[in-house]
Amino acid sequence: MNSNKMRSLAFTLLVGAATQVVAAPAPVSDLNGSSAQGNDSLARLERMIEARNQVQLDMQRQLDQLASEMDELRGLVERNSYDLGQMLERQRELYREVDALSRQPQKEVDDTSKSDPASTETYTSNVSENEAYESAVDLIRKEKDYPGAVKAFQGFLSTYPESVYKPNAHYWLGQLYFIQSQLAEAGEQFTAVVGFSDSNKRSDAMLKLGVIAERSKKLDEAKTFYQKVIELYPDSTSSRQAEKNLKALAK
Repeated sequence: MNSNKMRSLAFTLLVGAATQVVAAPAPVSDLNGSSAQGNDSLARLERMIEARNQVQLDMQRQLDQLASEMDELRGLVERNSYDLGQMLERQRELYREVDALSRQPQKEVDDTSKSDPASTETYTSNVSENEAYESAVDLIRKEKDYPGAVKAFQGFLSTYPESVYKPNAHYWLGQLYFIQSQLAEAGEQFTAVVGFSDSNKRSDAMLKLGVIAERSKKLDEAKTFYQKVIELYPDSTSSRQAEKNLKALAK
């Protein structure tokens, strides 16, 4: 066998041996070690992902709770704003009524020949009665002392049960209770005013009874009061307001 053939055979044997070595499986101990290390890494990765997911869930729950609390606070703010607006409107109504009353001069009974025939307001010649009534009104108009005015009008009605100012005293008590959202007490006072058919406060007292019924969710009763105001006092400011209130209830 010549030298070239010998070299080819030797080369072939070497390639075959190298192929066997390369193709031979890794030792069992090496595979087990690599597998264990891979499992540990995978476990650590899973724990990290799980911890991150838990943190995200906790944060989401906290965000949801904060959003809920914000909604509650927003609702409270809106409700308080509405209540404040209603209170201010009731106070403006009271001020308008007081201002209208303050523009009416006090007259004696024997001075009726000079009185305005269109006015239904009645006056008394009893000086102490006049003073007591004016003093109670001043607690509203000048002092803004509503609790004091309530006591003053209650005392006035007790001292002068047959006073010509009785309808007005009941009316002002109704207004005072109304602006303080004491609707039941206000209703009693306005009902007393309605009992005086010649009182110039009767139409407004009837309107207020409708408003009280509406706020008490007694809508049929409210509609009845509004309709009575429109029927009995068609050209009055109270009638126009009653019409607006009826339209609002119809929506």
